[in-house]
Amino acid sequence: MVMKSTLSVLPDVTTLRRKAQSLAVLDAIMSPDWEYRYYSFNAKWDADEMMASRKNGSGDELYVLFNRVGAILKGFDHESSMSPWEREDQSLWPQVFDHVPSEFRTFLKEPSFDIPNTTFCVWRRNEDSLWHVGNIEYPDGDEKSDGSEEQLSLFAGGPELYVNFANEYFEQTIPLEAVGHVYRHEVLTEAVVKELNQDADIASLGPELTSIGYPSA
Repeated sequence: MVMKSTLSVLPDVTTLRRKAQSLAVLDAIMSPDWEYRYYSFNAKWDADEMMASRKNGSGDELYVLFNRVGAILKGFDHESSMSPWEREDQSLWPQVFDHVPSEFRTFLKEPSFDIPNTTFCVWRRNEDSLWHVGNIEYPDGDEKSDGSEEQLSLFAGGPELYVNFANEYFEQTIPLEAVGHVYRHEVLTEAVVKELNQDADIASLGPELTSIGYPSA
């Protein structure tokens, strides 16, 4: 299931959005080739809507929709025992979308979010004090069976987790302070970009920073 410990450390909607933007900026700097990035963000997904995503290139995907009401996200772990592909009729695991508020129902009809392939769903209104999940019976009582813990980990943690991620995925050691600069949404400069990736430059990043909605000099 979506671990209670994970839900308890997921930030509020605004902080989650800012963190999702930061992750997209960092990945854009670290990986000029779009196809190799994990994180992306579209600040102009639709009128009054923003969208974040995470893809690991192996079939696991996460989508987050931010709107006036709050945020809703869904994820898919292709190795999860809750995957539709593990079920004879390829149906969703029962009640994954149980109790999703009406304000988020359009999310469940958006083809881009690949709703038929879902193993977990979480949502939170701006005024809520915590994140919510459906009333689900999980296979064998296994709290990690939906794959949410790994996919939500960087959204729940701080810049040090991205440093660890970059060390493992990009096989590079990057300075914590430069990552923290991006996490704090401080204006991105050429110097910070070069600290993270000598082969990147802020001019090339300009259109992506605009799309992400991140400030730059």
